[in-house]
Amino acid sequence: MTQTIKIKDEQQRKALNQWHGGSCRGSIIAGTGFGKSRCGVLAVNFAIKDGGKALVLVPTTQLQDQFTEEFKKWGYTHLLPRIEILCYQSAHKLEGEHYEIVVCDEVHLGLSPVYREFFNKNTYDKLLCMTATLPEDQEYRDLLKELAPTCYKITLDECVELGLVAPYDIYCIPVEMTDEEKAEYKKANNLFVQMKYRLGGFDAFKQAQAILKGQPGDKGAAAQFFNAIRQRKQVVQHAENKLEAAKEIVDYHIEDKILTFGGTNEFTNLMADRLGGTAYHSGKTIAKRKKILEAFNRSSTSVLCSTKALNQGFDVPDVGVGIIAGLESKTLSMIQRVGRLIRFKEGKRGRIYILYVPDSQEEKWLESATKTLNNVKRETLEEILKY
Repeated sequence: MTQTIKIKDEQQRKALNQWHGGSCRGSIIAGTGFGKSRCGVLAVNFAIKDGGKALVLVPTTQLQDQFTEEFKKWGYTHLLPRIEILCYQSAHKLEGEHYEIVVCDEVHLGLSPVYREFFNKNTYDKLLCMTATLPEDQEYRDLLKELAPTCYKITLDECVELGLVAPYDIYCIPVEMTDEEKAEYKKANNLFVQMKYRLGGFDAFKQAQAILKGQPGDKGAAAQFFNAIRQRKQVVQHAENKLEAAKEIVDYHIEDKILTFGGTNEFTNLMADRLGGTAYHSGKTIAKRKKILEAFNRSSTSVLCSTKALNQGFDVPDVGVGIIAGLESKTLSMIQRVGRLIRFKEGKRGRIYILYVPDSQEEKWLESATKTLNNVKRETLEEILKY
């Protein structure tokens, strides 16, 4: 543990030195568990220790509270009166403010056309942006490069190699749809293909987006194209047999704490009911979510079922088993979810189960989401639970 702390400290300081060498404007791209929050705290201390004010931007109220605790944890409570910690949805309304430093946590969530207005309306001397991976959207990636070029980068698997986070195994488990679900998926997929041909372009997705934003084209086809995509996603994310597969996994890990990730709040509720767990998602009040997390932290064997609310800012080192039942194509959400489950603890090895519908769009999302990760295996549930 002492060696891990030493290596982590060395890497964090290396990242900050490279940020400093880039005129204190840059991005740290580091896998979940690296300790980016501490980098933010140290950067703020460097910038305002002799005076001035700082701004820390985060995507959720939960992370607001967490960042406040980070300053206390590392001995910088005295700086808090000069630090604002705001969510992106509030910060973009600011105008004419000046800060010695702005720290953007989970910066990929702060680059939307609305939220990026903060950078146009306010000024700052130093800027530190942090995220687990570069944005996959090229426009967002270009904007981040302009605002804060990458100064330090380390992947999740490089963090594993250095011993900064626990090693892990990912098991991808095929789950068949019911006959009714197959019929629904086929209908939605046929509509998708038909609208793709009606749009007629090389990249139907971008073409449909452009049409719905006002460019000339078949608006009906564009709307139905996206409806078909949503319908396909709805079917696979709500596949009934995923509940039974998840139950087998939970029963196998009866003595462990387990996190699950669903694709929608509705399915997360179904998971919680089937697994005897507790649902945690945006449909719950902030106060309720706080109580749920506190209860989960106190427990030694319980199941917490989430949608996206736990993708950022959740740190429970004694959780090492996860079930992902709702996939997206982006690598970032996968890295965040895996990162939740491999926080360092002596002797720990993370075990992540991904439930997916084979021969569907979800299988393609699986390939895309896991392409940068190691130790990814495809096996049936029967084969895996023999281990």
